Amino acid sequence: MVTCVSPEHDPGRACTFHGYWLQLAHMKTKRYHKETKPRRRPKQIPPMKPGADKGLLRIFEKIGVPEDKPFIPDPFQLEAIQAIQDTDCLVTAPTGAGKTWIAEEVTRKSLEKNGRIWYATPLKALTNSIHTRFSQLFGEKNVGILTGDIKENADAAVIIGTTEILRNQLYDAMHTGENLNCDLIILDEAHYLGDAERGVVWEEIMIYLPVRIPLLLLSATIGNSDQIAGWLTAIRGRPCRIVENKRRPVPLHPIFFHPSGTLYPLLEKNTSPSPKLHEKVFAYANTKNPPAIAPPGRLPDFGQILAVMDKFDLLPAIFFLKSRADCDQALKLCNPDLLNKTPKKKAALEQTLDDLVAGNPHLGDHPHRRDLARKGCAAHHSGHLPAWKVVVETLMAKGLLNAMFATSTVAAGVNFPARSVVILNSDRFNGVDFQSLTPSEFQQMAGRAGRRGMDNIGFALVLPGKFMDVKKIATLVNAPALDVDSQIKIDFSMVLNLLLSHNPDQIRTLLNNSFASYLITAGRKRSKAARKRFGQDLALLWNDFLAHMDFLAQEGFITHDGSLTQDGLWASKLRIDSPLLVAEGIRHNLLPDQDPALLAAIMAAFVNEKEFKDDLLFEGALPKRLKQSFLSVRKGLKPFALKLLSSGFSAPNLFVQPAFLMYSWAHDTPWEDLMAGSDYAEGDFARLILRTAENLRQIAKIDQSFPRVALAAKQAIDLILKEPVITQYH
Repeated sequence: MVTCVSPEHDPGRACTFHGYWLQLAHMKTKRYHKETKPRRRPKQIPPMKPGADKGLLRIFEKIGVPEDKPFIPDPFQLEAIQAIQDTDCLVTAPTGAGKTWIAEEVTRKSLEKNGRIWYATPLKALTNSIHTRFSQLFGEKNVGILTGDIKENADAAVIIGTTEILRNQLYDAMHTGENLNCDLIILDEAHYLGDAERGVVWEEIMIYLPVRIPLLLLSATIGNSDQIAGWLTAIRGRPCRIVENKRRPVPLHPIFFHPSGTLYPLLEKNTSPSPKLHEKVFAYANTKNPPAIAPPGRLPDFGQILAVMDKFDLLPAIFFLKSRADCDQALKLCNPDLLNKTPKKKAALEQTLDDLVAGNPHLGDHPHRRDLARKGCAAHHSGHLPAWKVVVETLMAKGLLNAMFATSTVAAGVNFPARSVVILNSDRFNGVDFQSLTPSEFQQMAGRAGRRGMDNIGFALVLPGKFMDVKKIATLVNAPALDVDSQIKIDFSMVLNLLLSHNPDQIRTLLNNSFASYLITAGRKRSKAARKRFGQDLALLWNDFLAHMDFLAQEGFITHDGSLTQDGLWASKLRIDSPLLVAEGIRHNLLPDQDPALLAAIMAAFVNEKEFKDDLLFEGALPKRLKQSFLSVRKGLKPFALKLLSSGFSAPNLFVQPAFLMYSWAHDTPWEDLMAGSDYAEGDFARLILRTAENLRQIAKIDQSFPRVALAAKQAIDLILKEPVITQYH
């Protein structure tokens, strides 16, 4: 068995890019050991007794299901449908307000006129959800899907896909001179324009999109929607109309869950815009040693919490926890009491669960299945297999679960409404460190509370604890949305693809159409921040572009006047994270082109984002063929990687553990055996497989220049895309 160690388990094992490539297999690491101390007996927490403030009891009387009435669109929905007939349109509204209904009606009207629509989302899960919904509404033959993992019915009148796929199609259209075959673009979750990692893709789409194609943007509330609309109007030469709705369709009531089991309003009435904590909550927050809801370092008794919530009819609920481990542990802290009270619901849950996992041993034997069936509760996070997450999502959507324990990422985009959400932390992990929740993040989570058409009101419960700042949460309840900033940045794939169809002067004009350029001319505060980041007149951004061009010219991918060489032409098709390093490996015959399993393994090393210590290289655990190929690739790419680093660019660390796991998987090592010996969570390794497959798809595109490696890439995809990574639920 192989134990793969990540830096979150041993922070001393992280290494720098420079140290990695300079030392390769001779990395020295520092181990961290914590002294063991006698465990103290945990502080006893008194049992909870359900109770509620009188003011809340009057609110609880409103709980129920709205009367079944014919659907009547809200004014903002009708306004948006009318606006998109003549202009671009930016719709901002709270989560659950009905933005998707606008997209449905616009699509219906387009199909009636034989029009074609491209519906782009930031998340594959959301793409799958929208595809399912639109297929039901408009018929499967009229709806296709394009993600990195799935390509079905690509010539359909309605295409649902991820933003990266749409951006790549725009690259192709600019290169070939062909028009994008589309009459309307819908960009869902458009506030992703401000996402630090992926916002550049959204910005590129808006810059490159032909003016003839109307643009409908659907977003949660944005603080500077006027600037975004003004920018789009300026660069596209057609008005962009803002349609704004600030009213939640289902009123939200924030509640404080006292450790005793008593519920209090979080805020006093009529204290907006400066929210004031309810007097009992204020007293608790300012007590030196307030009663705890759980022993130090432990999660609360979720069985008792659910019992209190059930007493006041506040279920089903989504609990937002800080980590995957907490979500899984929370499931163990529930009990079957609630589900046993509703035998019909329990029977329906068991039957539906059996149906969903039938014929799939990986799902049927999932370690959470027994707890889910007994307790009516489930954990949902990215560490689980995609297919298992779909099982949980389906059960939640059918109203068969009492609680779902999730990380905050589930709040974005995917439709998981519940009567209540429960928030245990006032901060969240952003991939690097923990930072306080922003108003937008809080509102994304709170937006899941209260199901339109199913609930009269919704609730956001705040639980006290070590990582909960109640005063901070109070400021977020009615806080205005944050502004969205430009996240445009230069990478080699962008430079190669723009040089396919533009000369450097034309590209500078394109960059001058960026949101960053518009912000530089905005109000004083915004302008100053934009100039600091991008330079006066985008000077810093343009210098970065020139630096990328200089390196490409130095390495023979472009000429000094910016024209692509033969190497540049085929390398532009490698729309992946490390196109140059992979291209260098291909043009110098470093990548295995006659062994698909070996090629999949090497590409997994390029895709991997975890840090490891390469013990396997010295323990004799590797198959000889893999070891030789891996070391050959690392040694062969070392000079090029050092050139990248010395020029100020990044080069990924290549570790053998992910390569070994992928090699074993391609050679049909059973999934359970592979996971038992790996530090990867199932969902993480499934994601590595899917991303590796996408990288292999890109390599398969260069069949005219490198037919052998392109063929091996195609064959490698078939070796690694199999159950349980790809199932009927994926």
